[in-house]
Amino acid sequence: MSDVVRYELRGPAAVVTLNRPEKRNALSRELIADLSDAFLRAASDPDARCVVLTGAGPAFCAGMDLDELRATLGPDSDKVWDDAHRLSALYELIYTLPKPTVAAVNGAAVAGGAGLVTVCDLAVSVPDAKFGYPEVRRGLVAAMVLPHLLRHVGERTARWLLLTGELIDGLAALRIGLVNQVSSAETLLAAADEWARALSEGGPKALATTKDLLRRCSRQGVAVDELARASAEPRLTEECRSGLAAFFGKRPAPWAVAPSQG
Repeated sequence: MSDVVRYELRGPAAVVTLNRPEKRNALSRELIADLSDAFLRAASDPDARCVVLTGAGPAFCAGMDLDELRATLGPDSDKVWDDAHRLSALYELIYTLPKPTVAAVNGAAVAGGAGLVTVCDLAVSVPDAKFGYPEVRRGLVAAMVLPHLLRHVGERTARWLLLTGELIDGLAALRIGLVNQVSSAETLLAAADEWARALSEGGPKALATTKDLLRRCSRQGVAVDELARASAEPRLTEECRSGLAAFFGKRPAPWAVAPSQG
């Protein structure tokens, strides 16, 4: 495991920290691979009764590494499919982990970063964190996180978040059910510690069985591989290329409607 992910035991919890603060903990290939390794390690670690996921620096996770994505839109476009399946597999690993998971959201959790929050069992956030799914504004589709978001907030709110790309803060995320609790930055990890202690009082097999039953009762209608394909395909379109070009050029996307004057 490289330095982009930190793994440490804190009481009964394995604390996994995204450690690319200079890139707002964006999901690079290296980070996705190391994060997968960290959760597999936690699953087999007898001292870890649950997993707390958090971020280093001011952001939790800014989503996909768009610099890396932009590089795949040329001759290396075949990587698009592999990248989508690796991220999809990470989400599935966290969601189906037999041990409880807690997202301690220390800052912005956007796009794929918001996806990480939704696949954790519990979430605590600072009030000024930002949550949202701005993929459509860049010609992308938030396919992989869609079923997980629906489970938490319901269809009406999911449609609003996914179709508008609007960002909300931690207090709004609490109101809609995206997080369980809001805590100050100073007490964020302490709140996660409290949950870790409560979770450690449950029988490991009982917790694993409960999580499995919750998954089976969720009635997800679309296969994980199909969601990965639905996420990857838009990345190969001209709409995505022009949307990313506008994003990096700090200008509106070509399809954006200018506000009316007067």
